Amino acid sequence: MFVYKFDVLETLKEYGYNTTRLRKEKLLGENAIQYLRRGEMVGIIALEKICKLLDMQPGNIIKYVEDTPENKH
Repeated sequence: MFVYKFDVLETLKEYGYNTTRLRKEKLLGENAIQYLRRGEMVGIIALEKICKLLDMQPGNIIKYVEDTPENKH
């Protein structure tokens, strides 16, 4: 499964993109923001937008970890 390497919303905030701005400027949809809050994976389009906003590659944001009983939600 994929997991985030860091708190994406917090990092976006550090880059000047708080949730109000993300919504107002339609940079990310409400569903994507809620997924990020819960630490759940966003879709590929939202991930692409996050990469653009943070000037990062997907591999800088997410990583793959083996699915084990300990890390299942």
